[in-house]
Amino acid sequence: MNERRFLRNVRFITFVLLLCAVLAVRCASTPSPPLSPVPTGMPGVETLPAGVKVPEVTATRAFTSQVTAALKARTPSPWADPYAEARRRMVETQIRARGIRDPDVLRAMLKVPRHLFVPPEFRDQAYEDHPLPIGFGQTISQPYIVALMTQELELEPGDKVLEIGTGSGYQAAVLAEITDRVYSVEIIPQLAERAARTLKETGYGYVKVKNADGYYGWKEYAPYDAIIVTAAPDHVPQPLIQQLKDGGRLVIPVGPPGGYQTLWRITKKGDRLETKNLGGVLFVPLTGPGVESHRQ
Repeated sequence: MNERRFLRNVRFITFVLLLCAVLAVRCASTPSPPLSPVPTGMPGVETLPAGVKVPEVTATRAFTSQVTAALKARTPSPWADPYAEARRRMVETQIRARGIRDPDVLRAMLKVPRHLFVPPEFRDQAYEDHPLPIGFGQTISQPYIVALMTQELELEPGDKVLEIGTGSGYQAAVLAEITDRVYSVEIIPQLAERAARTLKETGYGYVKVKNADGYYGWKEYAPYDAIIVTAAPDHVPQPLIQQLKDGGRLVIPVGPPGGYQTLWRITKKGDRLETKNLGGVLFVPLTGPGVESHRQ
């Protein structure tokens, strides 16, 4: 009697397991509500009765793949950018730690892919604490200096900003993360062309780049809320002062080529200029006919 009862229990348990397996497959073919888990791993799946079809499982896997792809598109994986961690460290140790507090500047420095603005042979140094050569005797500035000068411009979304010395285009990209009205002048044609191309490829194609003598600014789009100069003249170019709005800010290094230079913030207040000494710096010299003809 006990043996027969035992056999009946075994057959009953086996029947229940097979029934659960069939229900699991059928449930998989029925669209699930959003965020509902898809049944997987039910007992007995490997021993389905003959005649049970399972293409629905394939459809479920395809659906799962689509959801996964959508989630990845919505929230990019940190592994998609091999330099993401280096960029985060740059912002924390080189920029925030030195007193840069403007949240827009920190966000811009964290987002702009600096490694794409340097020559390939220097890409592994892109996030280190020093400038890098970009060809034609020019450099991409040290990350901290880029952040400091950008913070001192006190930009607001919608401000019109002029950059003198496009170089690699990196500073322009940082500016473009804060305002979409960025104008940049570069005297070296090869750099102007390359920077414009890099800016377009990295999503900053709305930055306007012009090959011209930056000493004279870009009068066509004046006046500007802010002007930044990324090469050092030995005096402040008057055309840049004239192209500033009342209340506008000019951030510029001034000093002799190869000698001691001072980074200044100049604020235009009517006919008066307020100046702030931001410390000693070392920039490549501002070159061109404008500098030579107006040198004092």
